[in-house]
Amino acid sequence: MIIKLKKEYACIYGTPKIRDVDDSIFKITYFANCMESTFCNDKCCSFGADIDFTNIKRLEKYADALEKLINIPMSDWFINKTIEDKEFPGDLYTRIRTQDGLCIFVNKSGRGCLIHKFCIENNIDYHELKPMVGCLFPITFDEGLIHPSNEVKDKSLLCLGGGTTNLYRGVRSDLLYYFGQDFINELDYLEIRSSLIL
Repeated sequence: MIIKLKKEYACIYGTPKIRDVDDSIFKITYFANCMESTFCNDKCCSFGADIDFTNIKRLEKYADALEKLINIPMSDWFINKTIEDKEFPGDLYTRIRTQDGLCIFVNKSGRGCLIHKFCIENNIDYHELKPMVGCLFPITFDEGLIHPSNEVKDKSLLCLGGGTTNLYRGVRSDLLYYFGQDFINELDYLEIRSSLIL
C-alpha cells in the first residue's frame, strides 16, 4: 500500500524529495548482512549503479587512489550516456560500467564495494563517495516514492527472505543520513503501524 507522508522530505543534496512510501518496505525481509553472505557472490552488483554527476565530482578528488585500487582509469568508469532526471542531485546521472558481469568497483579478491572499502580505510564517510542508489539498495526512489527496488519486485534479489531484517531496517541508517531524523521518525511510526495491520 502506498502511504502519503505528512510532508515532503528532501535529500541533503536537495533531491530526491520523498512524499510517499510503499509500506512493503516494512514487510519484506532479506539477509541484510551483505559482507557475511556466502551465497550471493555480489549478484546485486552485476548492473553497475546509477550515479549523479555531483557524486562523480566528489570521486574525482580521490581518482588517483581509486584508479590504483581497481586498475581502471577514471575515464573508463562510466557509460557514455547522460540521463536527465530531476530526482537526482544536479538533475543528471549516468551509470558505473560493468566488467565481466560485475560493477567495476566490486572487490574481486573479496566481497563488496571497493568505494565503500576505500572510504573505511581512509576514514571517509562512505555516503560521500558511494552512489546513493547503492547505499539505499534494496530500497529505491522514483517520482517522490520510496519503494523496493526492481530486484525485490521481480524476486531476483538472492538474499530475499534469507533473514529477519525488513528492507527499511536494513538501510535505515542510510536513509537517516540522506533524509534526516524527521523522515526516520515518520517511517519508524509507519513501520510500527504497518506491523499492527493484518
